[in-house]
Amino acid sequence: MSNDRRHKALLKILTERERATVEELVEELHASVATIRRDITSLAQRGLLHRLRGGAERLAGRPRYALAGGTFDQYLAVFPHEKRAIAQHAAGMCQDGDTITISSGTTTFMMVEFLVERRMRILTNSFLMAEQLLTRSLNEIIVPGGLIYREQNVILSPFENDVTQNHYASKMFLGAAGLTEIGLLARDPLVIQAERRLINQANKLVVLADSSKFLSSGAGLILCPLQKLHCVITDDRVSEASVRMLEGAGVKVITVSPTAS
Repeated sequence: MSNDRRHKALLKILTERERATVEELVEELHASVATIRRDITSLAQRGLLHRLRGGAERLAGRPRYALAGGTFDQYLAVFPHEKRAIAQHAAGMCQDGDTITISSGTTTFMMVEFLVERRMRILTNSFLMAEQLLTRSLNEIIVPGGLIYREQNVILSPFENDVTQNHYASKMFLGAAGLTEIGLLARDPLVIQAERRLINQANKLVVLADSSKFLSSGAGLILCPLQKLHCVITDDRVSEASVRMLEGAGVKVITVSPTAS
């Protein structure tokens, strides 16, 4: 097993049961004691877990950084209350009869819960979201044709001229790997490809990003400049400096409280 896959598996174990001993991790990950100890040290230095005597535990509260290279389930478990409140507010911006686009991402995925009673036309490149909306709602669901990339939870067509080119939305809701003065950032080139095909097909771009996304996240790919965004929905722990940065670029900032949902 590669280092990256083993690190993801280790973090998944901690997500599921909070803490684990070195011996337990050795048995489950089929690695040596020395390897597991190095993994724990490396992940602790990156702010992804707490190192314990004889083991490791899941971070309580906010880690210093988002989970670089984590799985979809791991990202979904990071700041879930903040993400749910943000998703709820985003869904509240939609009305029956609207045509919208929702990109792949954990915070955008949480919009499903609040869209099940709606009657809209929704284009999404997230196959998980498409599946949930198809089985739980009466919304009209449109997906691009192409390959399904499981790790990124994205559908991407190999052809330039696909169904997305003929779809226009009043709003597009996007997730974010990071937000800095240079723009909206993503981690994966496939996500960049998939979402750049959609952002020019919407009247307004609405970004759903918890306040950790304004910190260093390791995301280094620019999806679009801040000036293209209509608004950003974030939680009430966002810094004043981050709000000023967005407003200085002409972006509306909406803050929500997790306790409000």
